[in-house]
Amino acid sequence: MTVLQVAALILVALAGTATVAVREPVRQAIVAGFLGLSLSILFFVFGAPDVALSQLAVGTVAVPAMVLLALAKIRDDGDG
Repeated sequence: MTVLQVAALILVALAGTATVAVREPVRQAIVAGFLGLSLSILFFVFGAPDVALSQLAVGTVAVPAMVLLALAKIRDDGDG
């Protein structure tokens, strides 16, 4: 196992821990985006660039964006 692979694994572990540790939903969605980015880096380092690109599109951009939009919709509906 190379140093780059170990660094990617540590990055994923830190991002996953941070995602669980954050309690505010908006911040948690943003940190989950960083987890998706770190997973994308991990997949690329371990030799799966196709999976890394999918993870980059879905886990880093799409899912956090949908969560943030849903939270915004919930907060708008609760105000009125």
